[in-house]
Amino acid sequence: MAERRDDETESRRILERVAQETEPGGASFIARAAKDARDRITAADADRADPIEYWGTRIGRTLGFLIAIGLLVWLVYAATRGG
Repeated sequence: MAERRDDETESRRILERVAQETEPGGASFIARAAKDARDRITAADADRADPIEYWGTRIGRTLGFLIAIGLLVWLVYAATRGG
């Protein structure tokens, strides 16, 4: 019975999010994507009660983001160099 309630709660949460994202006057796709990216890098989903997990997640995601940007810059440089 508890599993069914969990499923119903999750279903309602998903439906509310879909309604929020599709309603007119809601945040634009770019604004939502920027907020999601910021929340991802700042580890908004990490457990704040565990400081090691929280800071480890923040550091790891920030380093991953910086490495991805560095690789993108290197790719553009290599592609435009015409070598």
